[in-house]
Amino acid sequence: MTGLASLVAALWAMLPAYLPNNAAVLFGGGPPIDGGREWNGRRLLGDGKTWRGTAAGVLVGTLAALGLNRIASRVEGPTSWSLPRFSVRAGVALAAGAMLGDIGASFLKRRSGRARGAMVPGLDQLDFVAGALALARLVAPDWFRRTFTRPTVGLVLIVTPLLHVGTNAIAYVLGLKDEPW
Repeated sequence: MTGLASLVAALWAMLPAYLPNNAAVLFGGGPPIDGGREWNGRRLLGDGKTWRGTAAGVLVGTLAALGLNRIASRVEGPTSWSLPRFSVRAGVALAAGAMLGDIGASFLKRRSGRARGAMVPGLDQLDFVAGALALARLVAPDWFRRTFTRPTVGLVLIVTPLLHVGTNAIAYVLGLKDEPW
C-alpha cells in the first residue's frame, strides 16, 4: 500500500472516532453526566459533558461507520486503495470509546484543578483516540487487529493532533467552541 493509500485507510478507520466529539458539541446540552457532583470540592466532569452530547456522539459515530461501509466500494473503485469495513461492534466501540476517552480526560483535568476548556497539550488531542482504540480492541479484537497495524496506529498518532487543532480552530471561528483548542 502506498503512503497516501495508508493515510487514507487510517483516516477512514478513525472517522467513526473523529466525529463523535464534534457531534457532542453540536447536539449537546442538557443535564451533565456528573449531575453537578463534586469530589474534594471540584466537579467530577463539569457542565460540558452531557448525556445528550454523549448519546449524540455515539449515534453519529456509529452511523458514520455504517455509512462508510455503504460507500467504501465506490471510493475504492477509481483508486487502488483498500478501505476498512466496520462491523457494528467496531463502529459502536470506536464512537463510544472516543466519548469515554474525552470524558476520562475531563475527569483528569478536574482532578488537576484545571477549569473547563483549559488546554492540556497531548491529552486534548489524543484522549479520544486512546479511548476509541482501547474499546475497539476490547469489543472487536479481530477487526481491530486487521485494521490497526502498527504503521496505521503510527499514522493516526501523527495526523490526529494536526486534524484536532485544525478542526477546533474552525469550530472556534464559527462560534461553536469557546476556545480554539
